[in-house]
Amino acid sequence: MRLPTSLSAFLLVLSLAAALAPLPAHALAPEPNCSAPSGSRAFPIRTRIHGGPSVYEAGGGYRSWYLALTNTTRETCRSIHPVVVLVDQKRVLEGGQVRLQFYESEGAGARAYPVRFERSGEDESVGVFDDGDGGFSGFSVGAGKTVSVRVRLAVAEGAVSNDVVASAAVVRRHDDGDDGDWVGQSNDYRFRIVDEDASQVPRDPSQLPQDPQESPDGATPEPVPEKGFPFPDELAGTGPASRRGLLGTAAAGLLLIATGAGAMLIARRRRRR
Repeated sequence: MRLPTSLSAFLLVLSLAAALAPLPAHALAPEPNCSAPSGSRAFPIRTRIHGGPSVYEAGGGYRSWYLALTNTTRETCRSIHPVVVLVDQKRVLEGGQVRLQFYESEGAGARAYPVRFERSGEDESVGVFDDGDGGFSGFSVGAGKTVSVRVRLAVAEGAVSNDVVASAAVVRRHDDGDDGDWVGQSNDYRFRIVDEDASQVPRDPSQLPQDPQESPDGATPEPVPEKGFPFPDELAGTGPASRRGLLGTAAAGLLLIATGAGAMLIARRRRRR
């Protein structure tokens, strides 16, 4: 199973990113573009999910994993907001059954932010890393540096046994708060939800969903192929100016993208044939 390629999930990712809480006034200073070199089809933020368990028990506690954000450019990338997409095989997982938190930093006293999930038209769950009140203005990743974001995930009691694929798109929000760029996309992270009956937990490790990208603690992550969402190479290969308008306000986001950017993407794909 792969990340959704449905237009509805893609548009929901963009509209949710557009709905991020307004930036505080001190954060509105000019920022660098955080864009890939001209002609490159690679995303400027290499993104990798790693370290997560293969099984979550419904009604169990939080389990941790990490989202590594690597800046491959020569400039600092600010206002970086990951957007997590969950796709369950049975299409029955509800947003309220998933409890996801992320940490702005590591160390004692680090604040955990909850992630609110919305449902797409194809029954995918989509959630933006934001706190909703402007207190979190996004991650800042220095040139050539990696920020490792700790994430905690728990599944509520009552969720049915199911196989799930998690992945993340990464959006850099513009200074004006009403626009942004798609700057990264992660690998797939597969896991299984089981109910409280311990007998459902597979005893044979070969029966568990595997993450081929997971590496031992301390190992250097290998580059992850970017896949899953529609036309990532085309979006990443365009400059910020040509991608402006992909993100609108929350109220008009879906309509704007469906009538504007959606048509643009289809036209670009046809020209490439």
